[in-house]
Amino acid sequence: MSKKTKWLIGGAAIIVIAGAAYASFGQHSETSSKTVTVGIMSGSKQDQAIWNTVKKTAKDKYGITIKFKEFTDYSQPNKALAAGDIDLNAFQHYAFLKASNKSTGNKIVSIGDTVISPIRLYSKTYTKISQFKSGDTIAVPNDPSNESRSLYVLKAAGLIDLKSGLTTATVKDITKNPKNLKIKELAADQTARTLSDIQGAVINGTYADSAKLNYKDAIFVEPINKDSHQWVNIIAANSKDKDKKIYKQVVKAYQTDAVKKAINKQYDGVELAAWDKDFSK
Repeated sequence: MSKKTKWLIGGAAIIVIAGAAYASFGQHSETSSKTVTVGIMSGSKQDQAIWNTVKKTAKDKYGITIKFKEFTDYSQPNKALAAGDIDLNAFQHYAFLKASNKSTGNKIVSIGDTVISPIRLYSKTYTKISQFKSGDTIAVPNDPSNESRSLYVLKAAGLIDLKSGLTTATVKDITKNPKNLKIKELAADQTARTLSDIQGAVINGTYADSAKLNYKDAIFVEPINKDSHQWVNIIAANSKDKDKKIYKQVVKAYQTDAVKKAINKQYDGVELAAWDKDFSK
């Protein structure tokens, strides 16, 4: 065999090896690109169990590896998303996102619904709405977001009426109060504590749980309707990334029967799968 022939064969071998190495590298890069980092709040074993179900589906069905970055401060996940430190986040509802975008100028959007945690009206005095009497007191959280939400719950219960077309309602927006109820505005963590001293309180799930209230004892539950849609929790992305196929697949991995079963198992009705609910009424 001539030196020239040997050189040609050797060169071809090098090219083949290099090509194989390049192909291998390309495959690795493609695999690496199928990792999605999701920002979530820390401390909830229930939420982590739900997301572990999502993680398994994403891997098994779409080949996506989901990694989590946990936060302890509600102001941080949107900052991290806007900065590109994470790919998606899942911790907020529509109303929170709207307020966050307005105050920061971020362009973050929802790419899929997850859950809704209905707030409830509790009473140690009455067992049904019709029992409220003239002059009774009902406590509501005093922060703008939760106060508005609570007032809409009282509206849905038929206890008050509100001005139409509101973004955020306050007690000043009450137009009808046939039983002359006294609406007592308190810090959200105080609403459950005063329940023994007043006739009713609209209480967030977190504080109801802390006060050992059984959600099944609530005398009214926030309904699924157009007023409550803004409280649906979401998976969020930067606007420029909202159409990425891989992110849409993460949403699909969340919106499954397996995840719905996990939600029911972990929360037993305190939180509900929201993606298949009709909020148009």
